[in-house]
Amino acid sequence: MPPLALYIHWPFCLRKCPYCDFNSHVREAIPQARFARALLAELAWEAARLGPRQLGSIFFGGGTPSLMAPATVAALIEAACRHFPPAPHLEITLEANPTSAEQERLTEFRDAGVNRLSLGVQALDDRVLAWLGRAHSAAEALRALEQARAIFPRLSFDLIYARPGQTLTAWQAELTQALALAADHLSLYQLTIEPGTGFEAAHRRGEIVLPDADTAAALYEATEEAAAAHGLMAYEVSNYAIQGAESRHNLAYWRYTEYAGIGPGAHGRVRIGGAVVATRRHRAPEIWAERVERHGHGSTAEEIVSPRDRAREALLMGLRLTEGIDAAGFAARTGVALEDAVDPVILAACVEEGYLVSTPGRLAATREGRARLDAVLPRLSK
Repeated sequence: MPPLALYIHWPFCLRKCPYCDFNSHVREAIPQARFARALLAELAWEAARLGPRQLGSIFFGGGTPSLMAPATVAALIEAACRHFPPAPHLEITLEANPTSAEQERLTEFRDAGVNRLSLGVQALDDRVLAWLGRAHSAAEALRALEQARAIFPRLSFDLIYARPGQTLTAWQAELTQALALAADHLSLYQLTIEPGTGFEAAHRRGEIVLPDADTAAALYEATEEAAAAHGLMAYEVSNYAIQGAESRHNLAYWRYTEYAGIGPGAHGRVRIGGAVVATRRHRAPEIWAERVERHGHGSTAEEIVSPRDRAREALLMGLRLTEGIDAAGFAARTGVALEDAVDPVILAACVEEGYLVSTPGRLAATREGRARLDAVLPRLSK
């Protein structure tokens, strides 16, 4: 079996960004000790029922995991490696924001065992950062990139594009500035209006007007060109890396291999008793903690994923990758042959239009096809 990917969710943030629909919460005082105990307890419960698995990656996500006490990060890494034998070169990622306060803890996180940092830069323009609700300045972001590059062997950062009024020239300059400082990995996200966010209400009132599709496509193409000029190639719709620096943790999702999720709102896909089980934890931090304290876990619902649903999920995730889907691996992980998971008429049409490439043993989206996956996938999947 491929190694297990372990996701650990820290739900707390300094503030709630108006574009964010992640499970994040602002508290006047973060209950560090209580949530450290609960995470360790839920990890032990999950490990006991999963049994022996080789551990391939750990990802601390959020929320803002860099608000965790470094001692908690160290304890969770130690416990995870005790419960699950680690694979060689275990990848351990922690998400961080580039505020000055969090920069002061980077060395402590490295000493705790983190070997890959993911920085939420988002923009290099103070006006835009304020509009996005970020707590850091562009100068802080640049300092954090330089500091993190000196501390961690692997570094990634996030940027948001297709912002209102964003021009191609300004975006190219922003990308060049960031890529010149770092890194081996870039995650790029198109700004979207998500339900329940602060931006949704503003968008409804007409206060936010996003770039049209042609402008967004031009910004996306400029990203590929700038990243390639610094040696980073697109390996997934929104992710670029130098060769060998791809996120092994996220590849587990996209290749549809086993991953466990602990913490408030965390999801998982794990094998239990020969079945693939979809797991979900309670989203509300305090309710989740109460459930862990009573029962050892904060699960809200679990269900066996049918072969047909596994095939749909694997198709959805796998076609995001430049490498596409390996037919043998697809069948082994889903129980469904790849050719039986797609509509042959739609597949033929997508191949003819140049959106997909189908060869013996593999199905992949082209560059043009990956830009249209939202439209293609609902029709392609049976």
